[in-house]
Amino acid sequence: MSAKIRLLLSDIDGTLVPPDKVPTERTIRAVNEVRDAGIIFAITSSRPRGSSHAHPATGSVDTNRRVQRWNDHRPGRARARGRTIHDDIVATTIGFLDEHEVTPWIYRGQEWYVRDPKDPYVQHEAEVCEFEPLSVANFESVSDGVAKIVGVSSDRDALKRAQLDMYTRFGGSVSATNSQSYYLDITNPLANKGMVVDYLSSKFGVPVGEIATIGDAQNDVAMFERSGLPSRWATPKTT
Repeated sequence: MSAKIRLLLSDIDGTLVPPDKVPTERTIRAVNEVRDAGIIFAITSSRPRGSSHAHPATGSVDTNRRVQRWNDHRPGRARARGRTIHDDIVATTIGFLDEHEVTPWIYRGQEWYVRDPKDPYVQHEAEVCEFEPLSVANFESVSDGVAKIVGVSSDRDALKRAQLDMYTRFGGSVSATNSQSYYLDITNPLANKGMVVDYLSSKFGVPVGEIATIGDAQNDVAMFERSGLPSRWATPKTT
């Protein structure tokens, strides 16, 4: 562990903000204290509207109790496009999820595609992310340049089986991690939050050993492995 931390990278959902997506007063004070101490504060998320799957954004939390992003760096669109899921396995992956009775969603560019916009999980995600998906009968027309496939199910055992079977079926061609207990994020194996640590290190000239990371989910492990001070954390549900 480095004796000095110069940059703090935080996951958002479940770490920086609780389920209602509103940062607590305690979190606001903590973030501002970090910045006042001269430490760069950055956030990362695998949520939609991020074709790179984990776009770093320097920012803070203001007194309006909203996450404020004012330098959304999003590591190079060209690099992000190079880290999409291989076109030749997209359809197979979707079929694989269907076989496991796990509902697939598709993210391509800045768009989110679903088969059933009335599904409760779709409606929940649309509310959280404040944008609506595009409804398609099937995914044939959007199977190229796919940034992420999300498998959705309330059955955690089904998601776990799908995750394990996916590595048996596809090997290192994909990465499959949980961003929520009911979401299985499937991406190019190089499109992960560890990439964000490397990007911020290069962007701000901060060695990875002087970067701290905090998160609460399986998909945060990649950034834990790259940073000097990793920490698993979950925000309290009350102020």
